This record gives sequence, structure tokens and C-alpha cells, in this order.
Amino acid sequence: MTGKNIHIIGGGLAGSEAAWQAARAGQSVVLHEMRPLRATEAHATDGLAELVCSNSLRSDDPETNAVGLLHEEMRRCDSLILACADAHQVPAGGALAVDREGFSAAVTKALEAEPLVEIRREEIDAWPPAEWANVIVATGPLTSPALAAAIRAKSGEESLAFFDAIAPIVHKDSIDFTVAWMQSRYDKAGPAGDTAAYVNCPMDKPQYDAFIAALLAGEKTEFKDWEKDTPYFEGCLPIEVMAERGPMTLAYGPMKPVGLLDPHKNARPYAVVQLRQDNALGTLYNIVGFQTKLKYAEQTRIFRMIPGLEKAEFARLGGIHRNTFLNSPKLLDAELRLKADPRLRFAGQVTGVEGYVESAAMGLLAGRFAAAEAQGAALPLPPPTTALGALLNHITGGHLNADLINAGNGSFQPMNVNFGLFPPIGGIDKRGRPSLRGNDRKKALSARARADLASWLGEARAAE
Repeated sequence: MTGKNIHIIGGGLAGSEAAWQAARAGQSVVLHEMRPLRATEAHATDGLAELVCSNSLRSDDPETNAVGLLHEEMRRCDSLILACADAHQVPAGGALAVDREGFSAAVTKALEAEPLVEIRREEIDAWPPAEWANVIVATGPLTSPALAAAIRAKSGEESLAFFDAIAPIVHKDSIDFTVAWMQSRYDKAGPAGDTAAYVNCPMDKPQYDAFIAALLAGEKTEFKDWEKDTPYFEGCLPIEVMAERGPMTLAYGPMKPVGLLDPHKNARPYAVVQLRQDNALGTLYNIVGFQTKLKYAEQTRIFRMIPGLEKAEFARLGGIHRNTFLNSPKLLDAELRLKADPRLRFAGQVTGVEGYVESAAMGLLAGRFAAAEAQGAALPLPPPTTALGALLNHITGGHLNADLINAGNGSFQPMNVNFGLFPPIGGIDKRGRPSLRGNDRKKALSARARADLASWLGEARAAE
């Protein structure tokens, strides 16, 4: 390999996708992954693209869901992450969930077999050397402390941080199905046609009230002094933190019973706990929305209060770790380059996107941008009307408070892809309301995105 290598630091979802995209563009890549030489608090293996939290890539509906649209766009861009997810899918209603071990193994195997990718198992614990002219930092939310310190020193900006919690996983054969049952909300069929992808554990009001009380009283993990002011990401709150916001917060959140009927009682329960398949064999299920900072003994005691889980055996208990991300609207340009040192790009969750798919999407774009630059080409930006472009635009300048952030004020928080990031479509009716609303608006946004993505891919091929 020559001095024109693209060096990618981090073999997670974003780094793996970036390496694949750059290689597919004909560019040589060195992928640096510190595991297994240096472990993290959340990873359990040395596999590339290991999923450390949920096994779900969320909705696969490309018509009325922004993340489903992002799935489709990435598939059209020859995404390795989506190809491996599709190949190792497990039942999850309308969501795309995967066998996490099979998924990671497939990503690892594909990159090991790619002749333009060299994988080096080593930690990059300082600012990348000057001879690395084209670098993608995709170290994710668990960036090593030494590299994080180097980034802060170079950028002159203190990295922001939030806590991300991990949900527990239960052995299916320890669930009591004389109480629990299998059903997806509203019997909605998933990609494989299944309408009963989730395990449902019902609660009546006394059981729900007792469970909430136990969550509030349970012993939690103590934060260190330097961690105490770190905010949670609103989309991944620990369940006990949600409970602290009011006794009905969970009943209207992850434990809402709508769209479900308990066949044992022929009635809708007061509240319900859902579990989603976590591996291809169907032997492991994770408790949906139950991220937690409860101590291990408390988790076992409290979660066994859930009807149907009284004798639950846990394959993994929940946990909590600190995530770091950049103040991207201030630090990065439109091609994800660090303004203070443009030979470095950032990709993945460290840029301030939230979610597996969003992280991989930023890796996809960073890999393509870096390959084009190495080859002396100019790759056009994806249109902001596409899911890829809307997300990129948001984190690199389209954030609501971007002007305030650039002035040293305001705040930037992690964001999932959503239709609120897309430019408006349709007009305004006589009552001052959007003429397109609800699913009609979402379908119109999706149709426009697909058309604009096709044009962008054509422009990208012409540039190459």
C-alpha cells in the first residue's frame, strides 16, 4: 500500500462502513482497531461492528419512517452494514433486528477478505502522524481517553458527553408463557411476514405501581464527580430515570399497552413489558426500552417482578457507559472534516448522530468523501432532501442552534434521523396548516428523497 492510504481509526459500525465504501471506490485503506489489545467497558468481543446495546436497527419502513428511508438509501449505496444486517435478520415486527454475533462476524469476514483493506489491531493513542494525509476518526462513543484528549487539545473545544445505557437480555426458555404471549403491536407484520415478533409481559395497575416504586427505590450505579453533570440522551434514557419523571411516564412510553391484547384474559393490560428477539436461534430476547443504571443485584430482583419473568435467567444484565461526541456544527465542515486540521474527517456517533444506522451512514459518507479526495475528485454533497443529506446537514450546520453554537452559545445534542430534519414539502392551506400532513407528508418526503438520491448517485458516479 502507498502513502495515499486512507487511515480509519475505529472498527465499529462507522469505521467498518467507511472502509468498505472507500475500498469499493478503489482506494486502499488501513483500518486501525484497538480491540482486543485494549478493551472497552461496553464491548464483549474483538469483532468489527459489534453491537453493544440493542440488536435493532429500528424501523425498516421506507415510506413513513425516516430511519427506514435511511435503510433504503444506504442499500442503494452498497452499504456493508445494511447488507450484513439483511443477511442476519431476526424477527422483530416492522423493525430490522439482527443476530448480533452473526452480523459482526459477517462484517469482519467481508473486510478481512477485501484486498484493499488492511486491518491493524493497534491503539492510536495520539494525534495521527503528519504523514497520514487522509484520516477518518470513527472511534465512536467509546473513544480512548488518550485520543479524546488529543482531539480536545487540537480542536480547542471540550468534547460534549452523555450517558448511554444498555438493556438486559433474557433466555427465552426462562420466560413463563402461561402469563406472557407473542404478538407485535396491532399484529403488524415485519419484513418476513411475522405478526408475533415480540414477547409481551402484562401488568395490572397494582403490579405496575409496585414495579414503579421498586425502580425508584432500587440502588443505582454511582457516578464519579466528573460525570455527575453529564446529560443523558433523551432517546436512550435509563428506565428508572424515566420513572422519576412521573408515575405514568412508562405507561405512556416503552410500557404502553396499545395495540396488544392479552389472550389469557382477552383484555388489554394496564401496562406491558416487551422483549425482542436478540439472536438468530431465537433463544435470547432483550427487554425493549429497559436501558438501566441499576446495580446488577437490583436488576435481577426488580425485573423478576415483571409477570412472566419471575424465573428469568439473564444472559446479560444492563449497564451504563459514558459517550462522547463533538460540537460538530462548530468543529466540522460540510464534508465532515475537522476545520482545525482538514486532513481528518470524523464519522459515526462521535459526530453527534444517534443510533446504529445513523452512525453507519456517516461512515458511508466519510468513506466516499475521503476516497474522492484521495483520487483528486470532488464528490457532490447528498441533497438535504435525502435522509443521508438531511442528517449530514443537521450535524454540520443545519442544527437549530448552529448560529448560537458558532458564537459560543447554545447547545448541540445527539439526533436520530427524522422527517423534521428534511426541507418542507407541499404548500399551506387556507387555515395556515401544511397541505400535506401525517403519512401523506411522510410518503411525499420519502418519494422526493428517493428521486433525489438517484440523481445524486448519478452525479457521484460521474465525478468518479
